[in-house]
Amino acid sequence: MGIVEKIKEIEEEMARTQKNKATEYHLGLLKAKLARYRAQLLEPTSKSGSSGTGFDVQKAGDARVALIGFPSVGKSTLLSKCTNTVSEAAAYEFTTLTAIPGVIEYQGARIQLLDLPGIVEGASQGRGRGRQVVATAKTADLILIMLDATKSEEQRRLLEIELDAVGIRLNKRKPDVVFKRRTTGGLTTTVKLTKTDEKTIRTILASYKLHNCDVMIREDVGTVFLTSELPGLIFPVGTRKYIPCLCVYNKIDAISLEMVDKLARSENTVVISCEMGLNLDYLIERVWESLGLVKVYTKKRGERPDLSDPVCLRKGATIEVCPIPTKYVPCTLEGMLTCAQDVCLGIHKSLATNFRYALVWGRSSKFSPHAQKVSLNHQVQDEDVVSIFTK
Repeated sequence: MGIVEKIKEIEEEMARTQKNKATEYHLGLLKAKLARYRAQLLEPTSKSGSSGTGFDVQKAGDARVALIGFPSVGKSTLLSKCTNTVSEAAAYEFTTLTAIPGVIEYQGARIQLLDLPGIVEGASQGRGRGRQVVATAKTADLILIMLDATKSEEQRRLLEIELDAVGIRLNKRKPDVVFKRRTTGGLTTTVKLTKTDEKTIRTILASYKLHNCDVMIREDVGTVFLTSELPGLIFPVGTRKYIPCLCVYNKIDAISLEMVDKLARSENTVVISCEMGLNLDYLIERVWESLGLVKVYTKKRGERPDLSDPVCLRKGATIEVCPIPTKYVPCTLEGMLTCAQDVCLGIHKSLATNFRYALVWGRSSKFSPHAQKVSLNHQVQDEDVVSIFTK
């Protein structure tokens, strides 16, 4: 029996099982098995055979946004409208067969927009080159789920299920749980759990043949959470990604005003019409807001600030460390992504090593509107002006 058949068998058994306190433990074990088989399906342990041809493109600009949706929902039209790239659009499905990149220039920032091929139901299991699509989506800083406003809400639920099945967590925060392997000593936990018990945690870990480890749980989580998120801590490389998401409903010119108002009031939702160019400016504003980028302007000694070419960083960035990843590297045991980009390196590679001090004007300065002399650990804010002095 193959992995896909095992997954189907477990899903059928879960559907037959009643949900109550007596069956909670059994359902937890089934979900642990299901998570393990899905991880094996996405990243096979066998080294033999062809790995297939992907269509990922080099990451460029200050951030990457991926367009995901079913065929013929307007992804290619949106790319052509928002960027200078022309993506083929037609009245038939699967017009786009590879990833097509474009660049949105907004407030001095360059945001890469990827038009990915349309996916079908079952993409998480490899149907319709679904694995290549979701693998590319995992490298994005923001996902735009393109939906057809003339169709039912079922399309949104199906896409969220497909992305969740491959480890993409939409609009969720990373769990405050740390997993560390040990050679001896058994299992240790650090917080009192009310939604699950130590026996369930031991059983879930035993299904992965892990009997000696430290599990540091800093929040009260339940069995459902553990069965879905523990695999990402045990096998951290590429299994779980926590990515912000916006649901974009296209073709609003074909539905009633009442329906447009209802969709627009939904959380993390934007309504547009690519054909008529409605609300596209607001969509780009929401993309910028969801990415959480800030602009920092540079200033040479004795000159005015250069407002034409800002350095774009993530919120919380310091003079030295920039949390925006220019490339993804393997995670640590805690499943945390690391980044080697510095704010100083964004200007020149020698600035960080020869740094003396910096003068900052703007919101982060204690003496605003006057400058503040700061070190590498100073956190910058949006539209700050920075002048760096070297040794």
